Amino acid sequence: MNASMLSYILLSCLLLSVQAEYCGVREIIRYTQRLLDDSSVSCPCRQTATSSCSCLPIPERGHELACFVDGTKHLMENTSSNPVITRLYWTFQALLDRSLCKRLAHGDQCQYETKGNVKEFLKKILTTYQEIDK
Repeated sequence: MNASMLSYILLSCLLLSVQAEYCGVREIIRYTQRLLDDSSVSCPCRQTATSSCSCLPIPERGHELACFVDGTKHLMENTSSNPVITRLYWTFQALLDRSLCKRLAHGDQCQYETKGNVKEFLKKILTTYQEIDK
């Protein structure tokens, strides 16, 4: 095995280890903050309401990613087209599909005990990712 082959293998391993811990933290915090500042995404949560602002899952520990996928998908389907929500959805979906962020335990099913409105859901995303960023 020559030196260039060895350096290629080492570089590949390094990239894989970096990729394995990719959580998209700063990007997700930035997008979530932008949505929280945008008042058009806030509305009350009523369990029985069939409005576009129905309740979103506030995930239990270990089920964050699956719930973030479900919640952003619901927002994407039920709000006027918002590129920030779409971007968040696809980021969460990729993280879940590829098990990229080891710090968020991977339950494929969204489990939650409570539901909240859009602002509460976004704040949960924000606090979850701010904890990872510490």
